[in-house]
Amino acid sequence: MDPHGPEHRPHVPSPSLWPVGFAIGVAILLTGLVVGWWIVALGGIIAVVFAFLWIRDIGSETRAAAEPELVEGAAPVAPGEPVALPLTADDDIERFPRSKFLEASTIGVGAVIGGLVTLPVLGFAVLPAFSATEDHNIDVGGVDEFPEGEWRIVTFLQNPDEGEVSRRTTFIRYNGQLDGDPSFTIIANNCAHLGCPVQPSGPIADEDKQEDEIEGQVITRIPAQPAAFSCPCHGGAYDLEGNRTAGPPVRALDRFAFAINGGRLVLTSRYSVGTVEGEGKDAVITKYGQVPPGVHVDGPEQFLYPIEPPN
Repeated sequence: MDPHGPEHRPHVPSPSLWPVGFAIGVAILLTGLVVGWWIVALGGIIAVVFAFLWIRDIGSETRAAAEPELVEGAAPVAPGEPVALPLTADDDIERFPRSKFLEASTIGVGAVIGGLVTLPVLGFAVLPAFSATEDHNIDVGGVDEFPEGEWRIVTFLQNPDEGEVSRRTTFIRYNGQLDGDPSFTIIANNCAHLGCPVQPSGPIADEDKQEDEIEGQVITRIPAQPAAFSCPCHGGAYDLEGNRTAGPPVRALDRFAFAINGGRLVLTSRYSVGTVEGEGKDAVITKYGQVPPGVHVDGPEQFLYPIEPPN
């Protein structure tokens, strides 16, 4: 038994589940940086709620420890008169709540360390998503230089200022008129598996290659008769609309948006594709923002990657 009685025992904070809830909220928030923004919001709400409850719990215990206890048998106090505190020996006075100081210090140091570790990571992980990518409008020739129903392998510099390192290859087919405007299928040649160069499965007429100097760079157009597209690196296979038909690719081939300016075909932004329903000018394309090779944009696997809303 305690010889001093229960009133002399040191104050021990009661067990609390609020720190556990706070930790779970932080874990959900960090997971959301990979999965999607709605997970980040959910984790943030959970963390804030449990942090508030945790702080309130600590504050209530501190206030309870500071309130004077009524002395049994003490004379009643008249209204307006100050309450006399019970006499306490000097040895029994806790001049500073060490446990609360250590607890607050630990939380503060942990918060500082967490911020120093987390903020740089968040900067690298989140800021690129808000950085606008610069589109380069590339004139690849007149519409009349693309016969209807035929394919051309077209190469160009995505950013002429960077030189040959920015050279890109596309497969372009003129589909005829759609609602009075020219329709084109423009497929990028980077495999959706690891980005290797995709090749047309069919004859390529290198001897009929056309070269034009347009806006300070050389644009090449080579006739081809592909029956499909294939990647020589790991066996990825695609149909003529860029849909995956075999191998390890995780989605269809990327495409380029385009505009018709003064009767000329101008390539604009590049985007990723989930699936393509139909063919040619009647194709219905599920479009997403451009993502790197190997990243799923639809299906259950998409939740393992940053979510790209369909356009």
